[in-house]
Amino acid sequence: MAAKPPASGPQTTAGRGRAVPQGQWGRAWEVDWFSLASVLFLLLCAPFIVFFFVMACDQYGCSLAAPLLGLASGRTRLSDIWAKTPSVTKEAAQIYTLWVTFQVLLYSLLPDVCHKLLPGYVGGVQEGAVTPAGVVNKYEINGLQAWLITHLLWFANSHLLTWFPPTIIFDNWIPLLWCANILGYAVSTFAMVKGYLFPTSARDRYAPRRGHAATPALSVTSGGSRKFTGNFFYNYMMGIEFNPRIGKWFDFKLFFNGRPGIVAWTLINLSFAAKQRELHGHVTNSMVLVNVLQGLYVLDFFWNEAWYLKTMDICHDHFGWYLGWGDCVWLPYLYTLQGLYLVYHPVHLSAPHALGVLLLGLLGYYVFRMANHQKDLFRRTDGRCLIWGRKPRFIECSYVSADGRRHHSKLLVSGFWGLARHLNYTGDLMGSLAYCLACGGGHLLPYFYVVYMTVLLTHRCLRDEHRCASKYGSDWARYTAAVPHRLLPGLF
Repeated sequence: MAAKPPASGPQTTAGRGRAVPQGQWGRAWEVDWFSLASVLFLLLCAPFIVFFFVMACDQYGCSLAAPLLGLASGRTRLSDIWAKTPSVTKEAAQIYTLWVTFQVLLYSLLPDVCHKLLPGYVGGVQEGAVTPAGVVNKYEINGLQAWLITHLLWFANSHLLTWFPPTIIFDNWIPLLWCANILGYAVSTFAMVKGYLFPTSARDRYAPRRGHAATPALSVTSGGSRKFTGNFFYNYMMGIEFNPRIGKWFDFKLFFNGRPGIVAWTLINLSFAAKQRELHGHVTNSMVLVNVLQGLYVLDFFWNEAWYLKTMDICHDHFGWYLGWGDCVWLPYLYTLQGLYLVYHPVHLSAPHALGVLLLGLLGYYVFRMANHQKDLFRRTDGRCLIWGRKPRFIECSYVSADGRRHHSKLLVSGFWGLARHLNYTGDLMGSLAYCLACGGGHLLPYFYVVYMTVLLTHRCLRDEHRCASKYGSDWARYTAAVPHRLLPGLF
């Protein structure tokens, strides 16, 4: 859901090509029974999955089996679990309100200055990818600045100001969960109502009727289109508007994908480390590894936020519950399970184990970052570059966007992209496994993350490739013949 790794699909440049089905852009126009069943399952079960993991740590020492066995044997009732669960508190509501308000202010009112001070960093006003309408939205890229300001204030408070204890997030973890759910459902519902009643573009008012062809409603003002399937639950989860905005600059997708969830990710881990030290008198090397490796991922996200504008989340996904609730709840509560687990189980790794985890995490990050760098370099230079010391090989293909404009694409088959079609995902999975291995082998709970990421990224591979196959036709078949494997060279 949030902080999902970038799509590894092909890069495009304006040009000439052939027509393709317009419905390939964004999410589906029509819903089959499997998609609807999946949507209903996630809408009904995802909130309980988050609660189950958090509750298991709070009441059962992070054991996943104990609450299930207790319920199955009759020794525990659901009412008993609920009675022990902290409810929302005034303190938690105040903390969360201040947190979100602060991030909104940093996003909306503080133009980026980091790009003027940090060589190589791309910030400030940047352009996104070509939208289905054939236009380009502009974004204020200031995520790194917001992250730095937020963490400088956190450390200033921890060492100088002492306005609040550094364990404040852990101490209010479950009450904050209810606040995050309120925001997630509120913004998702608002986005759906907005899509129906007052979309970003006043011209964006088309909804296909049953029995009529689905033709995207395009807007040269917002560059977005609305999609209606006729199914309320699918529309609610997957979103209606492509680029919902308030005013000129407040973009829902960019804000909720990066703030408040990903900025909070590293703060949450720091609060867990502080709690571990408070409870056990020291911070274990496993907690340090989790903080360092996940912090590296978060910093990479914000350093490359401008590049993120060209990824699947921004270029193809509509904004609904999947992104709104997911970024507010799923990401901060399930992506931080390793740190939470280590508060209750302060694992100390042997030197070889710790070194192995560190090397795996760094290798995964290297593959993830360099694969994405190669693709970005290839796209920015239109192939006039060197990859692994050689001129890149590529397959030329073409397509037509929904507005009728013709484009060319070049599909890279050199470097990491000659080994597998989504090797950046492979690197991401290596990093995900490293986070989990830092927690030892005592419980299954911290390994949920790598299982979830494997399912998510495999699904993304298939979804991205289905879109590309429809978009490029026989050109895509030539590409898959040149690069036959998706994630694991020689295997899959």
